[in-house]
Amino acid sequence: MTRTDALTRGLADFEHALAARDVVAAVDVVEELLHDGADAVTVALDIIAAAQRRVGERWLRGEWSVAQEHAATGISASALEAIARRVSRKAAPRGRIVLACAEREWHTLPALLVATGLREHGWDVTCLGASTPADRLASYLHDVDPHVAAVSCSVVGALPNSRRFIEAGTGAGIPVLAGGSAFGPDARRAEALGATAWAPSLRAAADVLDALPAVVSPAPPLPAGLLAEQRVLELEHHARTESLRGHWRPEDTLGPDTTGHDEVAAIAKDCVQHVLYAVQAALLTGDGRLVRDAAEWIGAALTARGAPASVTSALGDELAHELRGRERAVTLVRRYWPR
Repeated sequence: MTRTDALTRGLADFEHALAARDVVAAVDVVEELLHDGADAVTVALDIIAAAQRRVGERWLRGEWSVAQEHAATGISASALEAIARRVSRKAAPRGRIVLACAEREWHTLPALLVATGLREHGWDVTCLGASTPADRLASYLHDVDPHVAAVSCSVVGALPNSRRFIEAGTGAGIPVLAGGSAFGPDARRAEALGATAWAPSLRAAADVLDALPAVVSPAPPLPAGLLAEQRVLELEHHARTESLRGHWRPEDTLGPDTTGHDEVAAIAKDCVQHVLYAVQAALLTGDGRLVRDAAEWIGAALTARGAPASVTSALGDELAHELRGRERAVTLVRRYWPR
């Protein structure tokens, strides 16, 4: 069997273990691949990360519940620990990296994947974990003086807080590497928030790290008007979430006994929060794709559960009405919300 065939079979077996909620079988899959000579980074990315992407896609299509998704993530974390145990500590590491999730980012698995991969590439990585406050990060950076600070961000709600992370790092003269799906498909958001560099993947991160300067200047200030509007929206977030949820009830398009009614109702508040955070992030980064992508994600999640496509259009109208008086935010919604 070729190495490619082994990985293909391993991914199928790993996905089967996730579906069965069998942590022992999942760990056995990765340990067998490693025993047969597969590279640790390859197994982490092509088995665990690939399977987790498919888990998210299954939830979005309404095929898996939130409970199934969370169980799969826990199993994947256990499998990653098995890989991490095989990654040897280098006698002379290339440098020290402090890696953390931005505040409000609770998805630690992507950060742990990156930490494991960078250790395999010879870096000494300290992972601070989920939702790291900027002041705690600043204190830690002062204590350990790493070569690089790296921020992981998978959800758009954490992007504004990534800015505070970047300020903490660059304010201490330490280059900041940004990565994670919330930063999007290119460097635009990372650059707008003041990061020193952006990496689209773990494999790319290794090369980006080699090109970072030893010392950097503090990130330049964000435009005052945009920052002020974002911070007002952040302060108003809870009230606007409740107001929007009161006016936008996609579950009412389904009968109370209809399959999907309760699930649509359960995720509607998450949809509202998601798009309000997307607007905040779009303000700070100037990237209206965040609003468009949020609308498409919401539409996919709701229509997969039986709601009509019109509920997504209705949310865009309600959102623009809710944000009236915040002209920059309304302009983003009017321009980027799909019609």
